[in-house]
Amino acid sequence: MDHAPAPLLNRISSWSDEAQAAAWACRTLFHGIAQERGVGPLQESLKWGQPAWRPAKPRTGSTLRMDWNEGTPDRLNLFVDCKTDLAARMDDLYPDLAFNDGRRHLAIGLGDPLPEQALAHLAEMTFCYHIARRARATVG
Repeated sequence: MDHAPAPLLNRISSWSDEAQAAAWACRTLFHGIAQERGVGPLQESLKWGQPAWRPAKPRTGSTLRMDWNEGTPDRLNLFVDCKTDLAARMDDLYPDLAFNDGRRHLAIGLGDPLPEQALAHLAEMTFCYHIARRARATVG
């Protein structure tokens, strides 16, 4: 995996040590999932000032964003496109996440072990979103 782009490095370096460690672990997981599922490489950028990952190939998947803030220092926030059903599906599959509004905002607790299975599943569903949606449309 290549080094993170400077804007990502700068943004994440302003977070708490615990949030930084979780963010880098998530980044590694995201790239691994994209590679395993054949939708990589991922584009890394800042969207709305937040680190964001999206498959470079068009019409493959959606964007997964991340943020941390001092207002909720005990969690790492994840955001999916609100026009998808990703957060609602995650709420059904992983009701024990620290936070899920069922629409676009999910969070993991920083004091807990990283929920790797849930994060891997979220990354897979997000990065393969358009592929899966097209497959469901041809079946039904």
